[in-house]
Amino acid sequence: MAKTITIRIEDNVYDLFKTAADGDRRTISNFIEYATLAYLTNDVYVSDEEMNEILNDKDLVNSIKSGKADYKKGKYKIID
Repeated sequence: MAKTITIRIEDNVYDLFKTAADGDRRTISNFIEYATLAYLTNDVYVSDEEMNEILNDKDLVNSIKSGKADYKKGKYKIID
C-alpha cells in the first residue's frame, strides 16, 4: 500500500527536482521515488553476486587488507 510522506526542501532543491522530473516526463513525486530507489540499489548496496566477485578476488582483498593495515599504522589520513 502506498504511503504519503512530507518533506521540507529548499526552493533551489525543489527546482532541481522539478527540472529533472520534467526531463524524465515524471511527476516530482515519482521522480524522487525513482531516483531514491536507483541510488539505494545502485550506489549504496552491493549485490550478492558482486560481493562474491569482490571477495573471490584475492589480489583485491589483499590490497584492501594492506591498505587497512597501513591506515592503522598512521601512514594515511582519511579526508572527508
